[in-house]
Amino acid sequence: MRHLVGMLILVLSCVAQARDTALFFSIQDAMATVEAKQKLNQGIEFVFAKDVKNTKSNYGTFVANRKTNAFNKTDQQACNWVFLSSMLSLQQRAIAEGGNAVVDIHSYYKKNEYSSEDEFECHTGAFVSGVALRGTVVKLSK
Repeated sequence: MRHLVGMLILVLSCVAQARDTALFFSIQDAMATVEAKQKLNQGIEFVFAKDVKNTKSNYGTFVANRKTNAFNKTDQQACNWVFLSSMLSLQQRAIAEGGNAVVDIHSYYKKNEYSSEDEFECHTGAFVSGVALRGTVVKLSK
């Protein structure tokens, strides 16, 4: 009987971990959270899904691929949190490179591009959620 219970737990845990659901959430809502307003305030401009023409310098394209513990969170809470983590990574990269903006930001989960001015892609499972963003660090002319 103990072996049967052990096997059942093993099978159920494998099934639960196998969940990898693609979800799409509002960029505007994620950027409006208290945490995002507090932490994304380093003078870096973020432009989603498009290039801008008034660039003085281009420092390269970078990927921020972050994961977070999704346990005991709604999918949206976990995805907004890991979106912020990815955005902070892009912000830190822009500062380190000497840029003042990250442009053409788009989802890049498992190297699959999803470009939108309104939504980001998040993949979530039973215990982990992930967001990968790719953007180009530039210096904009003011």
